[in-house]
Amino acid sequence: MKYAAPAIAEAEVPRAALPFAQPMLDTYASETNKTCAVWSCFADADLAYAPHPRASSVATVLKHQLLSERRFFAEFLGTAEPPAEAVLPASVNVEACRLRFVELARPRLALLAAQDEAWWLERVPFFDVVRERAWIFWRRVLHSAHHRTQLTVYLRLLDRPVPPTYGPTADVSWTGADPTNSVEAAGRK
Repeated sequence: MKYAAPAIAEAEVPRAALPFAQPMLDTYASETNKTCAVWSCFADADLAYAPHPRASSVATVLKHQLLSERRFFAEFLGTAEPPAEAVLPASVNVEACRLRFVELARPRLALLAAQDEAWWLERVPFFDVVRERAWIFWRRVLHSAHHRTQLTVYLRLLDRPVPPTYGPTADVSWTGADPTNSVEAAGRK
């Protein structure tokens, strides 16, 4: 995906010491950009919005994303992270959360780029199991995608445009976009 103003430009993504890990760095930067694009669709007035009494509010999802990503990287991947009490911005508003998200992501890219195969394949504790760091990294990406999707549903319920993340949406498309909604499109080789 190409974004008009990506939070982390493609040229800013460091080169991985282990070439096989480069797609992980590229994906982490891309996922950060996707998350920022979705968060930017909310206004501060939306922070208290939750579509159901048992659903998390927009603010809760933003805070959870910041805090849980810090935990994944610090506790499970073993990276240097700021103390948990320093993760959230002083004022929880959409732009402050978005800026903090990017600020925390940038040094992670540099750290990930420096790792060798042994580091990525080392099995480390993950909640109540033991997994390879590479597996934990991909689990983090999926966790982030889950919450980003949650927020795109909120946008739709608020009757707001939904930005593209992995392809066009009903609100945003472009020449050459192919959502593969037909058997003909799916049958292409």
